[in-house]
Amino acid sequence: QVQLVESGGGSVQPGGSLRLSCAASGFTFSSYTMSWYRQAPGKERELVAAITSTGGRTNYADSVKGRFTISRDNTKNTVYLQINSLKPEDTAVYYCNARAFWSYWGQGTQVTVSS
Repeated sequence: QVQLVESGGGSVQPGGSLRLSCAASGFTFSSYTMSWYRQAPGKERELVAAITSTGGRTNYADSVKGRFTISRDNTKNTVYLQINSLKPEDTAVYYCNARAFWSYWGQGTQVTVSS
């Protein structure tokens, strides 16, 4: 059974940091592009960051460049999102996505940034 399980979300103050993790199972993780998306209530889901199957290339939304870092460990079947300098507008549910021929989604983890 394919599973993507996000963790690491929480409530933090502006300027704080979080590291999100996504643990994958049930498919060949090293063959998939991995991405993080986020969605705030009433808003469109947006791509935050992506990383190719080998980790050779990454891409980021303009709004998070310089603050967010995506990485992966293919020996652990896990993708990470390091989030620094958090802003209130980063508040959203963050979702892990795996894509090759098929696409898989996790259930999401809540990130809340408030003073």
